[in-house]
Amino acid sequence: MPVADLSQSVSSVAERYAASLFELAKEEDKIDAVGADLDRIDGMLKESDDFRRLVMSPAFSADEQLRAVSAVLAKAGVGGYAANFVKLVAKNRRLFVLPGMITAYRGAVAVHRGEMTAEVTVAHALSDEQQQELKTALKDVTGKNVSLDITEDASLLGGMIVKVGSRQIDTSLRTKLSKLKLSLKEVG
Repeated sequence: MPVADLSQSVSSVAERYAASLFELAKEEDKIDAVGADLDRIDGMLKESDDFRRLVMSPAFSADEQLRAVSAVLAKAGVGGYAANFVKLVAKNRRLFVLPGMITAYRGAVAVHRGEMTAEVTVAHALSDEQQQELKTALKDVTGKNVSLDITEDASLLGGMIVKVGSRQIDTSLRTKLSKLKLSLKEVG
């Protein structure tokens, strides 16, 4: 199976699971509570190499993943629909798609609220004020309220990469240096 086909099938799995969770959360008026729990889980994925390895590795059996994520979620105080969702995903051997499911859930919430989600990759954490400025600037461009899905990547060196819908704006220092290096090679 070509890589593009694999990523599309992973994406569709993530979207199907997320859509089911979103519909349940909407019926039970728990959209924000589920979103907050998923945000905590996403934070754990970004902060803990061990947790990320557990989620992403096919080396663990479904039972091992289920027991481990159950313990981690209980310790983190994550319960309700989000915890049951993650346990179901682990039981079904789809835990490696969890990051995509979280992103897809956020996207479903944004569509429900008439918002857009911007995927923002930054070299260093943004302050609350910087996040608000970015949201305002993106709202001016898109005409919609924009929620931010922020990921830190020190390899950018500085600046940021912003993806909104099909548009991408790359102001990272890494990209600027690469372009400079390329133009210097062409001159030489």
